[in-house]
Amino acid sequence: MSGILVAGVGNVFLGDDGFGVAVAARLAERDLPAGVSVADFGIRGVHLAYELTGGGHDTAILVDAVARGGPPGTLYVLEPTPGEVSGPVLDAHDMTPETVLALAGALGGRTGRVLLVGCEPADLSPGMELSPPVAAAVGAAADLVADLVHQEMAAAPVSARSP
Repeated sequence: MSGILVAGVGNVFLGDDGFGVAVAARLAERDLPAGVSVADFGIRGVHLAYELTGGGHDTAILVDAVARGGPPGTLYVLEPTPGEVSGPVLDAHDMTPETVLALAGALGGRTGRVLLVGCEPADLSPGMELSPPVAAAVGAAADLVADLVHQEMAAAPVSARSP
């Protein structure tokens, strides 16, 4: 295993649910270290589950809207773990990070470390615009992800680092 995957997830047609996609677009403009890949997975949760189990990444950083009860635009760093699949999970248009990890666990592959950078949404109604507090958090989230990338790379064993 090697490298870090940064995966922007969410539905750009549901307002603030497009947060992860916006952060991935911002990060794609940055010069990140070798071994870091940034991808917009959007609503392709099944694809992300397969990438997590078969992509060979030491760390995956998922970026998504996450409702935890804080003020809109609040950023969170969580470390979810793969759980058991309970009930139907193959609604490809509504797969939360937890559901993706449950599916990855069901697929039987090793996911490596998974971090979730989440943003408290204000509005998940149909529309393609982020609410003002969530739009304002995109840059800070990109900075936070870049910091996490550097921390993960610094913590990686010398043998796992790219030359």
